Amino acid sequence: MIDVSETELHEALAAALSVDRWVTEVAAAAPFASREQLLAVAHDAATPLSDAEIDEAIAHHPRIGEKPVGTGTAQSFSATEQSSADAGDTALAAALAAGNAEYEEHFGRVFLIRAAGRSRTEILSELRRRLTLDDAAELAIVGEQLRDIAVLRLEKLFPETE
Repeated sequence: MIDVSETELHEALAAALSVDRWVTEVAAAAPFASREQLLAVAHDAATPLSDAEIDEAIAHHPRIGEKPVGTGTAQSFSATEQSSADAGDTALAAALAAGNAEYEEHFGRVFLIRAAGRSRTEILSELRRRLTLDDAAELAIVGEQLRDIAVLRLEKLFPETE
């Protein structure tokens, strides 16, 4: 059983995916008998996200390679998710910054990827690959990445209990 107050649930959901419709829809399904039920509802409610919801969520994500602005659970997640063994490589940081700028020029939004578990080298490779996509294909990938990030964050916020 997920045993948190309505306020705590809303705060956790907003830290996982800052999309008002999604937070409201997932919270409305509470109480959750299990972590698995919460994760399933969260996944389904984010499949798919609308273009406007993607924009809403992206507004709360820093560029890859940049520190989050402000403090809080979502910012802490972003900092942790973007940490990697090659984070101190200045040439790689410059390449990511250039890739971010090219992506933003091409698509008109910040590049977003589930960074957790990926090196910056892998992220740069994926950024370059995604620059070859059309806007519709890329937007679908961004929505999937946001959903995956949300589920990973919820897994951390609501660890399995014995």
